[in-house]
Amino acid sequence: MKRFISTIKNILSIEELRGRIITTMWLLIIFRLGSYIVLPGLDTAQLTGGATGGFFDIINSFLGGAFSRASIFALGIMPYISASIVIQLLTIAVPYFQRIQKEGESGRKKINQITRVLTIVITFFQASAYIAGTIPSEAIMIDRFFFTVSAMVILTAGTVFCMWLGEKITDKGIGNGISMLIMIGIVSRFPGALIAESMSRGSSLLLLFLLELIALFFVVMGVILLTQAVRKIPVQYAKQVAGARGESGSAKKPVVGQRSYLPLKINSAGVMPIIFAQSLMFLPSLIGNVFADTSDIANYIATNFADFTSWQYNLSFAVLIILFTFFYTAITVNPKQIADDMKRNGGFIPGVKPGEPTAEYIDNVVDRITLPAALFISMVAIMPAFASMAGISQEFAQFYGGTSLLIMVGVILDTLQQIESYLLMKHYEGLMQAGNVKGRQNVVTA
Repeated sequence: MKRFISTIKNILSIEELRGRIITTMWLLIIFRLGSYIVLPGLDTAQLTGGATGGFFDIINSFLGGAFSRASIFALGIMPYISASIVIQLLTIAVPYFQRIQKEGESGRKKINQITRVLTIVITFFQASAYIAGTIPSEAIMIDRFFFTVSAMVILTAGTVFCMWLGEKITDKGIGNGISMLIMIGIVSRFPGALIAESMSRGSSLLLLFLLELIALFFVVMGVILLTQAVRKIPVQYAKQVAGARGESGSAKKPVVGQRSYLPLKINSAGVMPIIFAQSLMFLPSLIGNVFADTSDIANYIATNFADFTSWQYNLSFAVLIILFTFFYTAITVNPKQIADDMKRNGGFIPGVKPGEPTAEYIDNVVDRITLPAALFISMVAIMPAFASMAGISQEFAQFYGGTSLLIMVGVILDTLQQIESYLLMKHYEGLMQAGNVKGRQNVVTA
């Protein structure tokens, strides 16, 4: 505890870090306040929470309930994420975007600008679908056409403002701004879910509630291990000679080649496989409901896939996650480019020839580490279903796995690493300012 308090004091003593933390907190507060401002022209008493289902529940949890409240931030940052995914896929499949990506800083600015424009376009379409599908007619107190047009404009402006908040947090605050906005929406629901779960257990079942918290702790530890785990491939760099002769005329000795490691993350795909799989899991129940009156099979599909605790739902969900994990890893990790960069810098893997053999070796390693990662991600994704079947409330069970837990762990770890880097820089500055580390001065005499 003493070390923790000392670390907090060190964090607050760094002026730049303290300013970034305060800026981040203020921008997150603005985001949370905006999520409670309802669209003008609506009767909040008539709002029923809109459409429900696996995909809609995930969006609502990402936005901290703004989706179900018909807030001006009802779409939040989700259109920007959709646009980013589209652009990321285009940079792999379309040569034009590949050329832009290779242009360095200027190319990155072009891609960011294209992403922003695409975000506005996507937001308009999603806003119209949101108004038509989630807001009941009896809740609209003004002319329907005027409300639709004004709400589309407001929702689009709200998404653009959320995007601006995310960029400001990235530039002036701590952590990745877009990820921080998603995380704060998820975390905002945790205290309420925790209190509701503790109240439902009561004093007679206090031991059971403590066991739930212990189980949650071990699940979080497992996700942290998955997020931080890497496979290190040893890399040797060739020996180099700085010059042919030294000052005394004797030949210089070659510099010993450096030895380092190529770190490959066990879970290179992150949370994207769960997001992709979850976005497809509402389709079977949707299609089944359309044909439920005419087919017993369709009725069976609609019934079982609407229940996220059914074995049919969870088996299909796990299989989709495994497939998407391999797919997303394949498009994000390019063994050939890694091998080419390594060869260009004079590096090689001991026992493996540079070039194509190195690319094949890295590809084989990626395939071997992706399989256990895919299995573990699928287990984490279906963990809330098991928690719900064990008697835990559905709202609290969401924190036992799935996209929410992976995002929270990833964002928190990334933020802590940035804070740690500031502490290390301050530590080194303190050493130099204290005079413990001094450089030698060379005096040249005539």
